[in-house]
Amino acid sequence: MTAASTDYFDLFRALPDKYLLLSPEGRVLDLNDAHAASSLPGRRREDVAGLDFFEVWPPNSDTEGEVVRRSHEHVRAQHAADIMPLIRYDLPTADGGYEERFWQATHFPVLGPGGELRFILQRTEDVTELHRAELRARQMQRELADSYERQQFILESVPAMVWTATPAGGRDYFNARWLDFTGRPAAEQLDRGWLQFLHPDDQARIRQIWDASVASGDTYQVEYRLRRHDGQYRWVLMRAVPRRNEAGEVTMWVGGGTDIHEQKQMVQELLEANEQQAALSDQAYQAYQQAEGQRDALRSLFAEVPAMFAIFRGPEHRFEYGNQRYLELFQGRYAEGKSVAEAVPEAVEQGFVALLDRVYQTGQPSGGTEVPLVLPDPQTGEQRQIYLNFSYQPFREHGQVAGVTAFAYDVTDLVRARQAQQPSAE
Repeated sequence: MTAASTDYFDLFRALPDKYLLLSPEGRVLDLNDAHAASSLPGRRREDVAGLDFFEVWPPNSDTEGEVVRRSHEHVRAQHAADIMPLIRYDLPTADGGYEERFWQATHFPVLGPGGELRFILQRTEDVTELHRAELRARQMQRELADSYERQQFILESVPAMVWTATPAGGRDYFNARWLDFTGRPAAEQLDRGWLQFLHPDDQARIRQIWDASVASGDTYQVEYRLRRHDGQYRWVLMRAVPRRNEAGEVTMWVGGGTDIHEQKQMVQELLEANEQQAALSDQAYQAYQQAEGQRDALRSLFAEVPAMFAIFRGPEHRFEYGNQRYLELFQGRYAEGKSVAEAVPEAVEQGFVALLDRVYQTGQPSGGTEVPLVLPDPQTGEQRQIYLNFSYQPFREHGQVAGVTAFAYDVTDLVRARQAQQPSAE
């Protein structure tokens, strides 16, 4: 062996990438140190020299073996390099097991002076960590997509009018409930377009209040008349809070509202029926406003709906999600995966579970207005009666009813105010 060939031999052995030299027939002639260290645990170069490639490295499967054979054949037939697709080839471990590994290999032809194929040179790269990182990235993308779809489902299914706005105050999203109420496409209502659907007498006032909240970052809560799709102006209660980053800067606004037209009319009728009871009626309505204004700060895009909201899954109505107002009503007795019957036995006795069963089984929504519900008082433990306006809506997955969403708001003060006014009105 000449000095020059010795230098090239030493250079080949010392190359940092993994190289394997094969004869045209696919027999092992040599491999460098990096390749030997990763692929020949417990064996020496001398043990594999002259052996067929597949005798030294048996494939994990016929499919992967065929990939390697096709690559060798390509080099033999075309005298051109061939990049193999990613393959899995597990390596034996010291304890007798196998370690999962993934490889990327390229076969190069080494030609003689007359253009004949003298050698097949294989360069191999261990891409196990890169492959696993890509798999983790894909999994994270799937989870993010699932999370986004879940949030969109809740925003679109919640029976309240939900919207979002930019830090500058331009509306950039309306859920289906808002669009169904106004009967107009979102494009006409984005930015400041929504103001045109307010009653003319309310537009200037609401614009001023909204601009002040955007400028100060304070919670926005107002009542105004919004034009419904049939042309009727209906009183609505709207509330929005800012979402802030770690630096305290507003990154978006999330708002929601409900139709309170009947409640507004009821209060007005009570005031007109008996002026002596006006203070009490006003107090009842103010209590309603105060209850609406005490909602928790934004926890997510859907947690800010100014009402009680919960999701129950499956025929046993197992609790999946509830906003803060819903959890407060039942004193934290709900936990994820717990059924309604387990968490609130009173709901069985008072017929609410039977109503949930019917909505789940028939796929038809149901609900009630000023429905009484008896629960223990969180302070004294004594039984107390409240009144709810509520609706149960089925939600579907893959065309089948998967559960029920519950939406309600407490109208106890309004009912009691009306009850107090009835003797005077009579």
